[in-house]
Amino acid sequence: MLKQLKKLRWQNFAMLTLAGIINAIGVTIFLYPVNLYDSGISGTSMLLAQITPEYLTLSVFLLILNVPLFIFGLKKQGIVFTIYAVYTVGIYSLFSFLITDVFPVDVSVASPLAGTDLLLCALFGGVISGVGSGLAIRFGGAMDGIEVMAVIFAKKLGITVGTFVMIYNVILYIICGFVIESWILPLYSIVTYGAALKTVDFMVEGFDRAKGAMIITSKPDEICEALTVAFESGMTRIGAKGGYSGSDLTVIYFVVNRFQVSKMQEIVHEIDRGAYITISEVADVFANNQDHS
Repeated sequence: MLKQLKKLRWQNFAMLTLAGIINAIGVTIFLYPVNLYDSGISGTSMLLAQITPEYLTLSVFLLILNVPLFIFGLKKQGIVFTIYAVYTVGIYSLFSFLITDVFPVDVSVASPLAGTDLLLCALFGGVISGVGSGLAIRFGGAMDGIEVMAVIFAKKLGITVGTFVMIYNVILYIICGFVIESWILPLYSIVTYGAALKTVDFMVEGFDRAKGAMIITSKPDEICEALTVAFESGMTRIGAKGGYSGSDLTVIYFVVNRFQVSKMQEIVHEIDRGAYITISEVADVFANNQDHS
């Protein structure tokens, strides 16, 4: 336990604090004033805050629903993740309370920035809360306990984590529609969910993903030398054999950005017209700056 706790970093806490604040701004400034719903436990908390007595606020439900789920997932996710996640939700809850009940900001009937325009509120609320959620994930925490439940139960149910979360949110929005006896707000909430989901992907995986190129060639030395000169970057060589011809080949794995793909293809095919190239997206690249050629 103590060994795990030593992995906690103040830099992560600083970024998770920022993540919680950003998420609170997105939800309380854009979504909550016009009764739009966030996804997951956050959306559930917003619905419950609407239909229960006033002293049971959004910030209260965020804590009483999320924290037990994170603790329940402790064994699966580990102590470091659990501490980061509980801290993040605590910040999110605290600043939600401060914005709605303490700061001189009127969020009782309309968004201070987007008024009652549901589309603007849905889009900006989704994007801003997505930035907060993405930061939380990137720095080791989480903003919503439903994702922990998805990790634990999705495999047992024979579905993916994403499918589990989506099913939960669809059920949530259907319940919201029946409770408030209107489908306009739940439908706009789906727009919020989509905007947030895409933003989380950008935050976690990067706006400009790298491209991983696999080059199958019979002239690896010449190609590696040319690519190294052109891009000043290393690569990995893997021995291979042609499945039909039985000839000896080499697979070169090389990472470039999207602007370098055309140049890389041109260089390779100038040297080996028969080279076979496949390109795939790379979400993150971690390197120690050593040459792998």
